[in-house]
Amino acid sequence: MGIYKFEDMRRYNQILLVAGVIIISFNLRPAITAVGPLVGMIQDDLGLASWSIGILTSLPLFGFAVMSPVAPWLGNKYTNEIVLIGGMITLAIGILLRLVPMSVFLFGGTLLIGLGIAVANVLLPGVLKERFPNQVPLMTGVYSTAMGLVAALASGVSIPLANAAGLGWELSLAVWVIPALMGVAIWVYFFIQRRSANEVKVQYIAASDTRMWRSRLAWQVAVFLGLQAFIYYVVIAWLPEIVQGSGISTNAAGWILSYCQFVGLPFGFLVPVIAGKLKSQSTLTVGICLLALLGSIGLLFSEIYVIMIASVTLLGIATGSLFPLALAFLGMRAAGPRQAAELSGMAQALGYFLAAIGPILMGYLRDVANGWQLPLIILVIVIVVMTITGFGAGRNRTISDEFEDMSR
Repeated sequence: MGIYKFEDMRRYNQILLVAGVIIISFNLRPAITAVGPLVGMIQDDLGLASWSIGILTSLPLFGFAVMSPVAPWLGNKYTNEIVLIGGMITLAIGILLRLVPMSVFLFGGTLLIGLGIAVANVLLPGVLKERFPNQVPLMTGVYSTAMGLVAALASGVSIPLANAAGLGWELSLAVWVIPALMGVAIWVYFFIQRRSANEVKVQYIAASDTRMWRSRLAWQVAVFLGLQAFIYYVVIAWLPEIVQGSGISTNAAGWILSYCQFVGLPFGFLVPVIAGKLKSQSTLTVGICLLALLGSIGLLFSEIYVIMIASVTLLGIATGSLFPLALAFLGMRAAGPRQAAELSGMAQALGYFLAAIGPILMGYLRDVANGWQLPLIILVIVIVVMTITGFGAGRNRTISDEFEDMSR
């Protein structure tokens, strides 16, 4: 009888662990994706230039980059539960700070949001590698799909919440404190139930091994992760503004951004599962990158409604697929959970510094060129570079294989 109760409790805790991962994934994007549709409203209220609005999307990425090397060390020193709780509390504080309609609180809160999200961004690949060693692609698909679902919802409901519900842009952004508090609650449970939370001891290490930085494969994974994030956050920050230039209303532009994310959801789940069944993911990666290339070229002709919708669809499929694929590479290119954590720390630190350039650069180029043609041409070039690095990151090798070759 005692054995059955133990098995039931273990199964219960395993279900809760999956739920905990999903709830954390609910918090990884909406505080950022909710901003894009509200850009015009925020600009009018606070008198901000386009390049400074780009900072609103880039600040969390700088937070990702700064926190990425630190989060594994914190997880190792204070336990996974405590660090995730701290990350969710930081996220909640950042969201609430944006209630104050002043630039300093808007930007300060956004930076805190990035620091809070970064903790989960870095720790989750290692958690999945350790807790679900035989289901890494599947669990990556589950949490990236959950993340994408809420991120898309946030883009779609921002304007209705601000206007139809009468909340204004401040409260429209503040509603996303709710999943952050849910994340705090469930991981407090894991902290209290220390035994169930630590049935498998999770160890994280920082990206301190200098060999990792000398690995060509690690650099390819890092640059690929960074460039796909560059593209994703440019789309999140500026797609509503781009399509409004074609005569689309503000409300419709928000839902077009939401559609762009929704259309990628099934692919975000399927792609890592398919990738896990392949020895090499290079061909798959290049194919997805070509969809992004066609979508970005199509936006150059977005004044034609049919082409604009087709382009948004292709970009949605591509961005929805590339992020979980990049996350899967963090586990698939590593020989074990410790190396996965180290690769994750390096790739996310380097990658998100690279990604943070995107929204600011696009906003600056838009101001300089007084239009979207030049920024979209730069986006096409970025996608070409991403395709090349993605082909290398998808090869059937691990970092350890490369280390062995280096030692011969």
